Amino acid sequence: MTSDIDAVLFDFGGVFTPSPFDAAEELGASLGAKPGRVMEIVFGPYHEDTDHPWHRLERGEIPLVEAREAIIALGRAEGIDSDPFRLFALMGAGGGARAAMVERAQRIVARGYRTALITNNAHEFRDSWRKLVPADELFQVIVDSSEVGMRKPDPRIFTLTLDRLGGIPPERALFLDDAASNVAAAEKLGIRSVLVRSDLGDALAALDALLEAPR
Repeated sequence: MTSDIDAVLFDFGGVFTPSPFDAAEELGASLGAKPGRVMEIVFGPYHEDTDHPWHRLERGEIPLVEAREAIIALGRAEGIDSDPFRLFALMGAGGGARAAMVERAQRIVARGYRTALITNNAHEFRDSWRKLVPADELFQVIVDSSEVGMRKPDPRIFTLTLDRLGGIPPERALFLDDAASNVAAAEKLGIRSVLVRSDLGDALAALDALLEAPR
């Protein structure tokens, strides 16, 4: 290690796989919905932590079947087919894990950095996402929102992750996520962050630059 960073924290969806937000926009366009509307119906106001069904699912408060029914009803009220399973089908058609990000994470582990996954997720997805990447090889700590009862952008989930990594100070951690609100929440705590877009090139370059910065 040559930088003043000791730990790298990764989001999962949108970092190791294509973004569900992109799939929501693609679905919305196919349905003729206003830009951003399907994403908000399915995922709620993602810059906040609310009682939207998807947020409750990610905190482990309700099962997927209940969240799905509630989200379908929200869309139906506007004449929109907002079944989240349609998003899952689009995401599945986009392929599996991003090989470039998996390789970069392996390299980071090999260089001696502490690593963690900090993911907004659902109990029902646990087996499927773990099959996409060598999770136990890539992450020394896994913090799943549905298991800990809190979700990004709640600052407590970042603090919990750093504590589980052995008490890493925020200023010595780096975080990658595809949601700008999650990046902003991490940066507010002093965690340097990289916003990941559909094209990984810029994010990987920013990651490399931060990890190569001199102490």
